[in-house]
Amino acid sequence: MTNAPEIIKELVEQFETNLRAYKSPTYKEEQLKHEFLNKFFKALGWDVYNDRNAAPQHRDVIFEDAIKIGGGTKAPDYCFTLAGKRIFFVEAKKPAVDIKKDIHPAFQLRRYAWSAKLPLSILTDFEEFAVYETRTRPQKDDKAGTGRVMYLTYKDYIDQWDEIASRFSYDAVVQGYFDRFAETSEKKRGTQEVDSEFLKEIESWRELLAKNIALRNPDVSIYELNYAVQKLLDRLIFLRICEDRGIEHYGQLQTKAEAGDVYMHLLNHFRLAESKYDSGIFDFDTDRITSTLRIDDRVLKAIIQALYYPKSPYEFSVLGVEILGNVYEQFLGKVIRLTAGHQAKVETKPEVKKAGGVYYTPQYIVEYIVQNTVGKLIAGKTPEEIAHITILDPACGSGSFLIGAYTYLLRYHLDWYVSNKPKKHKEAVFQVKENEWYLTTGEKKRILLDNIFGVDIDSQAVEVTKLSLLLKVLEHESGESIDQQMKLGLEGVLPNLGDNIKCGNSLIGPEYYDTEQGSMFDEEEMRRVNVFDWEDDVKGFGGIMRRGGFDCVIGNPPYLRIQGLQEYYGDQIDYFIGKYQSAVKRFDLYLLFAEKGFKLLSKDGRLGFICPHKFINSDFGSGLREVFINTSALESFVSFGNNLIFKQASTYTGILLLRKDDNTSFSYYEFPDMPISELATGLSALTDEVFTNYDLKNFSKNPWVLTRKNVQMVLSKLSHQPQTLEDVFDEMLVGVQAGIDDIYVLKAVSEPSDEIIKLFSERAGANIDMEIGLVKPFVRGKDVHRYTKPLYLYYCIYPYKMVNGKTKIIDEFELKEKFPLGYAYLKQYHTELKEIRTRQKTNPKYWYSCHRSRNMTVFESDRIITPYTSLGCNMTLAPKGIYHNTKVYSLIPSPSRQEHISYWLGILNSKVLWWFLSNTGYVLRGGYYVFTTNYLKPFPICTIDFSNPAEVAKHDKLVALVESMLELQKKYHDARMEQDKELYERQIKFIDSQIDRLVYDLYGLTEEEVRVVESER
Repeated sequence: MTNAPEIIKELVEQFETNLRAYKSPTYKEEQLKHEFLNKFFKALGWDVYNDRNAAPQHRDVIFEDAIKIGGGTKAPDYCFTLAGKRIFFVEAKKPAVDIKKDIHPAFQLRRYAWSAKLPLSILTDFEEFAVYETRTRPQKDDKAGTGRVMYLTYKDYIDQWDEIASRFSYDAVVQGYFDRFAETSEKKRGTQEVDSEFLKEIESWRELLAKNIALRNPDVSIYELNYAVQKLLDRLIFLRICEDRGIEHYGQLQTKAEAGDVYMHLLNHFRLAESKYDSGIFDFDTDRITSTLRIDDRVLKAIIQALYYPKSPYEFSVLGVEILGNVYEQFLGKVIRLTAGHQAKVETKPEVKKAGGVYYTPQYIVEYIVQNTVGKLIAGKTPEEIAHITILDPACGSGSFLIGAYTYLLRYHLDWYVSNKPKKHKEAVFQVKENEWYLTTGEKKRILLDNIFGVDIDSQAVEVTKLSLLLKVLEHESGESIDQQMKLGLEGVLPNLGDNIKCGNSLIGPEYYDTEQGSMFDEEEMRRVNVFDWEDDVKGFGGIMRRGGFDCVIGNPPYLRIQGLQEYYGDQIDYFIGKYQSAVKRFDLYLLFAEKGFKLLSKDGRLGFICPHKFINSDFGSGLREVFINTSALESFVSFGNNLIFKQASTYTGILLLRKDDNTSFSYYEFPDMPISELATGLSALTDEVFTNYDLKNFSKNPWVLTRKNVQMVLSKLSHQPQTLEDVFDEMLVGVQAGIDDIYVLKAVSEPSDEIIKLFSERAGANIDMEIGLVKPFVRGKDVHRYTKPLYLYYCIYPYKMVNGKTKIIDEFELKEKFPLGYAYLKQYHTELKEIRTRQKTNPKYWYSCHRSRNMTVFESDRIITPYTSLGCNMTLAPKGIYHNTKVYSLIPSPSRQEHISYWLGILNSKVLWWFLSNTGYVLRGGYYVFTTNYLKPFPICTIDFSNPAEVAKHDKLVALVESMLELQKKYHDARMEQDKELYERQIKFIDSQIDRLVYDLYGLTEEEVRVVESER
């Protein structure tokens, strides 16, 4: 049964009746669109005819003007959009074309859509309807069926209308069905997305240029080399994009490559471009390097040829600025070095390597932050009222946030002018056709120069940001519009952004050098630090700062634990600690950027960053939390929880929104675990109702517990318990830190015999004999499992003894006399160990001691042990005499408590504790949580009133279940037959569920509250 609308049935019948006429070579594409395709897509719910009179940037369907360039059309026929974002292209062909077999139309469509980074697009002549997966790089010799995921003819439309509509209708796109179909297609075929492919291309071009310039120009410095390579690539890419957009004549660069002395011809072409654009990209007054270089023709030819069809699969007319920004963001993560022999080598920057890569912000995050900062700031205001707002990204990178803010301003201004008698604003807008208006180039330049500002420590990033913004200015421009401006004698087509986008270290001011050591910094150090004076009128933004600061600060600041780069940052660490309240413990750079960004705001200014959410409850976040409390800065925080936003980066993040106002409260929302593809929709759909509001007065610099509303409800219920884990456990201790594990931690080779045990030393690389009295059975975090007796495969040398109930180190003479084998082994490393003890400021007399010992009574106590990090609760009982390293914690119940230790173990291994830690604790990569004292201590623990028979019965039942579980785990691990293991596994799952149900009962959780616990994590 089909739900095909009547219009589709009529179109199919009409096409069938007149098939021969429609397949005639004289029947044109424009006729096909008018008679069939427009009606077809209108039946799918798309506002094809713009019946609601939406402005160009808000229309459902954009009919691209066909630009004929280099013998080909440079735009698809239809672009279907949602909220201003491209969703898919449709390329129309006349019915005379054989879509099923002809390779050229398929390649053309796939090239458009791949370059625009769209997942799916459609090729149709109404007779045939072909859907292509377009995330795979197209090759000119691909068959017509390559990438095709759906093929229908007009005879299928009626019977399969539901399938078409469920994927390509307006409602299907809004409801996410299109995305799911695209995701399924991607998984089946794999992808080679345009940004990753273009990144490979420009990285190879960088290497080619760098090596050749270094070879032919022996006097060029490392800084000049990096500058020159970047500048040349920027110029080539800018001009090539302009060609495909019809702003420059197609093939000009190709012509230069085919002439002799390619670089000379290119330099002449660049000088002509400077007279035309006057933007700084081609400015040879400030660039005194590139015009003096020698570059081989073969290198330049190879690069230029790779920018054109057939070697290039890129359609630059649809390659978005945002996509280019993603490419450049990754590109900037590497730098060119020169070897001693003046050979060029490309390497990853040390700070990028340490941070685990470059984090390029997804577009939907940029849009949310811009909407909630810039959007809130300008809502309801006129262009005159917002003419002088200032928007800053203090770590602008490739410019993605500034592009987002600029795009938002352009749309806002156009909407306002169109809605307020556009003909009265001729200096700001011009009319293309009926109900279609665009901003003038002059207005786009004014907005950019007056409103958009950025800083980056990397001079190459500064140039890329300028390039991206200038390409944005050129959107909707043509060769004719540019020529018209030049004929009118107007100033350069593009603005010079030298006063808007500046190079420097946003965190370090010129006072960095106001020390006795200031004059001792060498040139290399000064380049690396790159101080920035915000108050300076020329080099900084003195005028803006005198007016009170910036109205919006947005961005994605660097994430980098600075102590991990002591050698690279040197004196900067001390400066940060003295300058920033947020620079405490093992601080991260993003904390400093949040503090600095807030200081740069004007009154009522707004800040929006995407950053890790660790500052909420980690020790190193205490400084920033105190800043927020003291300044009443925090407006809201949206946590992405355990969802990883950045590809290839295990960093858990959220969106931080600050406002320079007296905020007495802030709002918080945390996303549950969900597919990344659904996060964009989820973020845009957030409403005030889903946020939890908190009073700032209830918080201190101590770790914060922030959750969703339903989570808060259960946490509140748990908090009714009068005692916490800290109240009933006397000690929660980390284990022994031997100091040098490959010397002290030895693997067991055999069972002890005659007080001697054979062990393997990793340092010695051999088996050794050791007195059993000098070593202790030793477990690591990975050896501790849920309800399972830990297997100790290792022993730790522990040169200590008990004296009157206290742990004392064994004297060297006694050590030598009682444990000659162990002493002889340690003596081999005497010099190394003594140097370490001296460096660690411990007594070098006891050179053989552990770095951090523990009281031996701890390891002889009844206790529960847990791994330091775990995915789920993995606690168990520790046999007496078992020692452990710092990746394991011991929990020792108070001897005054009557509860059995197995009772505590049942609660601590339950879903309740895991749920509690998942919502209040500290998450690491892979969803692992930290089981340390500061996160365990606050857990509300259910204690027993032993005068109450009902409570005693529950206590005894839980103890019995836990004892059964311990026995079952032993049987499971001892079982040799798979059938037996399966039997025990089923019993373990049953007992586990019984323990959870009993713990829920102990805490008095309702069924609704239980569902919250079991649905989380």
